[in-house]
Amino acid sequence: MPEIKIEIGGRVFEVACQEGEEHYLHSAAAMLDAEASTLTSQIGRLPEPRMLLMAGLMLADKTAGVEDKLKSRDARIAELENEIARLSTMPAPTPERIEVPVVPVSLSDSMAELAARAESIAGALEERLGAKKTVG
Repeated sequence: MPEIKIEIGGRVFEVACQEGEEHYLHSAAAMLDAEASTLTSQIGRLPEPRMLLMAGLMLADKTAGVEDKLKSRDARIAELENEIARLSTMPAPTPERIEVPVVPVSLSDSMAELAARAESIAGALEERLGAKKTVG
């Protein structure tokens, strides 16, 4: 079992931990040291047991706040999952029917014929006007 030296509030402690847990112990010690340093900067030097107690209580308070947020978010996730489940069991909405009018072929043919006649008449008029200009 490895023995690790950690520093909390300017004091060094030797702590044993399980093999492979050293990283977690250093992380936890860093968090506790940050709280202890805050205390020491605000209050000054404290007896070791009091410093560790106060730093531990500050961390516990932060942890309680995080747990409250986590519970709130878990409840919201559960709400959203229920809503997703409800919506996924609903039948799909019926598609909206959109009708596009189709121009009958006979009407298209008639319009093409009328257009051809109009062009023919316009051409004849242009010829007459052109002939009158050259005569006059």
